[in-house]
Amino acid sequence: MTWELAGPTGDFQPDAIRAELHRMADWMADYRIGIAERSVSTPVQPGEIGDQLRAANWELPVSLEEIIADFDRVVMPGILNWGHPAFFGYFGSTSNTPALIAEMAAAALNVNAMTWKSSPSATEMETVVLEWIRECCGLPEKHFGVVYDTASVAVMHALAAAREKACGGMRRNGLGALGGIAMLRIYASDQAHSSAEKAAIVLGVGESNVIRIPSDDDFRMDCAALRKTILDDVALGYTPMAVIATVGSTSTASSDPVPEIARICREFDLWLHVDGAYGGGYGVLPEGRWVMQGMEDADSVVVNPHKWLFVPLDFSTLYLKNPASVREVFSLTPEYLRGAAGESPAAHDYMDYGIQLGRRFRALKAWMVFRAFGRSGIESRIRENCRAAKMFAKLVSDEEHFSLATPVNMAVVCFRFEPPGLAGEAANAMNRMVVERVNASGKAFLTYTTLRGRIVMRAGFGNILTTDATIHSVWELIRAHAGKLATGEVNC
Repeated sequence: MTWELAGPTGDFQPDAIRAELHRMADWMADYRIGIAERSVSTPVQPGEIGDQLRAANWELPVSLEEIIADFDRVVMPGILNWGHPAFFGYFGSTSNTPALIAEMAAAALNVNAMTWKSSPSATEMETVVLEWIRECCGLPEKHFGVVYDTASVAVMHALAAAREKACGGMRRNGLGALGGIAMLRIYASDQAHSSAEKAAIVLGVGESNVIRIPSDDDFRMDCAALRKTILDDVALGYTPMAVIATVGSTSTASSDPVPEIARICREFDLWLHVDGAYGGGYGVLPEGRWVMQGMEDADSVVVNPHKWLFVPLDFSTLYLKNPASVREVFSLTPEYLRGAAGESPAAHDYMDYGIQLGRRFRALKAWMVFRAFGRSGIESRIRENCRAAKMFAKLVSDEEHFSLATPVNMAVVCFRFEPPGLAGEAANAMNRMVVERVNASGKAFLTYTTLRGRIVMRAGFGNILTTDATIHSVWELIRAHAGKLATGEVNC
């Protein structure tokens, strides 16, 4: 068997292709099977990985065997293992076997799913998968879905349509179309994701025109404050454009009162966007279907299957009450892409719903995961994540000097350590240090957030490999580091 390329302009020889794909499949299987035995993270310094990568000679070809060996030796030590059972940071979901298979197949096919004509199967699979997600999560039947990479990109597209609704002519004439129209405003709670500001920057609305509305004691948008702010802005000559409601906020997984916000949007004829990137997945559960209340009034809704439907990064979905609102902003078909499949309702050209012309075959991994797990399997895994969060929360509540910072929402637990005699900034520093020590141990990974000026620890449960034993182990680790820091044992 030779490991050389078939020629200076070709791929590897057939026997090498098969052997190397098998080699990588074995590596992937070993990684998944043994991930719990790995460190969650390995201490590396900025630039350390890059220096080693630059040291390799890339001018001349080398064997894939050598490349994979370098991948293990150089790259893996700098990987934060998001799929580790003890990874409780951010909204850590998890990869899985059907997704791994799908990603390999998608790379092999390398299709561009920009139009129906460019890839009929990818286009129609995307349509079907979007129907499944809509049904599974309880979204309105008539809302039309589109796949994007992330929720940040999805909200930008939704707000572009909102901007067009607010003032018209922006697609063709840009900011000059504003004419006598006053400065645009976007409203979101103080718990909403920063993607609102990023979208405002891109769309020319401006970061300072994203107005943060205070939240109540349960970290939900204060609707009275929202309505008053809109009225005040109108009186000052601003043009309200959109409201972003959140279902499953980043810090606490709290959810805004969407039906009440929808009524305010109707009163002022504003675009309502619902960020259900995380919380939308909770709608899969019968007991979680309440999060979908009011969605029939939403102009756009984001759900991220890569956050809580067990589809690996990246895979975000945007559902639109009126799909033409986005299509009319972004559809721009050059001559060489015309003539796809006429007016067939099955022949969507998804490139018309965004700035990207190139679109990878994202639907394949969702299709394989959903079929392999089934709706019942997705539901049972989400319910298990919620059970794990409640179990962890009870450990917190039962421990002296620890307390829950918020009620447990979905599968997120916010908690705080306050030993006797410690409060304010000293307690904030203590909680931050506990998280840093836990993460530095390589045995677990947490994050922290700030709520009303208080730094609290945060654990998110979304991994299908997390067990009760994992939870107890991580909790004991937290207790140990907190105790040592509280007693002055800084070198713990």
